[in-house]
Amino acid sequence: MTTVSRSADTLTRDALAVLQPGFTGTTAPDWLLHRLDEGLTTVALFGRNVHDAAQLAALTGRLREARPDLLVAIDEEGGDVTRLEVRGGSSFPGNLALGAVDDPDLTRAVARELGRRLADCGINVNWAPSADVNSNPANPVIGVRSFGADPALVARHTAAYVQGLQSAGVAACTKHFPGHGDTDTDSHHDLPRITADLTTLRERELVPFRAAVAAGTRAVMSAHILLPALDTERPATLSPAALHGLLRAPATEGGLGFDGLIVTDGIEMRAIAAAYGIERGSVLALAAGADAICVGGGLADEDTVLRLRDALVRAVRDGELPEERLADAAARVRTLAHWTRDAGAGEGTAPAPGIGLTAARRALRLTSATPHEPLTRPAYVAAFTPLANIAVGDETPWGIAAELSRLLPGTETGAYTAEDAAAGTRALVDTLLAAAGDRPVVAVVRDLHRHPWMADALHALLAARPRTAVVEMGVPQTPPQGTPHLATHGAARVCSQAAAEALTGIRP
Repeated sequence: MTTVSRSADTLTRDALAVLQPGFTGTTAPDWLLHRLDEGLTTVALFGRNVHDAAQLAALTGRLREARPDLLVAIDEEGGDVTRLEVRGGSSFPGNLALGAVDDPDLTRAVARELGRRLADCGINVNWAPSADVNSNPANPVIGVRSFGADPALVARHTAAYVQGLQSAGVAACTKHFPGHGDTDTDSHHDLPRITADLTTLRERELVPFRAAVAAGTRAVMSAHILLPALDTERPATLSPAALHGLLRAPATEGGLGFDGLIVTDGIEMRAIAAAYGIERGSVLALAAGADAICVGGGLADEDTVLRLRDALVRAVRDGELPEERLADAAARVRTLAHWTRDAGAGEGTAPAPGIGLTAARRALRLTSATPHEPLTRPAYVAAFTPLANIAVGDETPWGIAAELSRLLPGTETGAYTAEDAAAGTRALVDTLLAAAGDRPVVAVVRDLHRHPWMADALHALLAARPRTAVVEMGVPQTPPQGTPHLATHGAARVCSQAAAEALTGIRP
């Protein structure tokens, strides 16, 4: 047993300070306001908490009445992963689109405008950017959330994004350390394993994180991935070798020399919760070097906060977690809160409302094997729809039907899934063509290379209707097909708008 030298109240306040919990609803529940008064220093927001900008500003204002130095965090990557615009689609293209343009000044400007909008809503921490190098095309959870597959490209855009976001007074939380790009498993569901050796990690995965640290990122989010080259037993979130040794260690000792806040990915994700439980996982994460526990994407209630608070206090009293480590973690949280206050919450950042669409237009890649004419009459949009990963969610609309309908009224759409394909590719295509009638067909796909049923259906459709236009809204890994073929590098609303403009030749 350790001798706890600080008061029980101080210990409890520190335990609350390191939590980043969520809640349900669009107004602050009483239990959350009460915990803010007791020491809770961060609140996490998700799409379920957002109705519109005015409501969100009122919500964060009410939270700050309870705690003026509050950190309000959100997972707003832009592109496919949006919480601000969860029901309508993002006004910003995601990372892959920005990487396709490869103009760091544009990336910096996009991140600055995104940061300005967050700050206007009272949000001062963004769990972004994703600095993962998408080296595995089969990756089910990163994909268009990455700037690309080249470490140097990802590094320069990660740095630009951090600079742009933080120039608006919003702290960047660069993720998912030490890199989630070479996985074929989604850590929401299971524990991914990366078998790369240390040399490969240093030359590939770590390059963007070094750039983020050099750019001054205020926070880094850990990944729930096992890297035997670093630790044969524990995932990075729970590994002292990954967090204390690699991320914190000075460059002279082979580390990244990061001195800011280390935040865990969602502790309730199965990669941690299934093997350790959220209480044990939180204690191990703090002991390994994490400073803040992200929770609330799936578990968003008072009981979860109390369970984790009590688990941390108990771990200190039982000698499993040094009280100095908990105090240091809480101090780092409060240091970030002071930075956001001093950064001015985006004061003086000039609005750039059209920057997202400008970026989406520049990211668009159009190819065609044969000459094509712009669409001039209502079309039939066939959306080949894969299951959405949890990070993206299924609330956010995607595809181009809505945008195309604005330009060509009367355009209709149909969604086709793997379940439809199970009845046979021929039957799926026959159904599609019957619905289309004599209208031009636009096929919309997403990560065609990862979905054999989708590839088969598209092949059969193009054989039956060679003049079909194809819009790829995921990672473009397969050869261009269609007349024409458009690669948008993401499924954000602005990417859809750019594609609809290109198909019709109409730019409102």
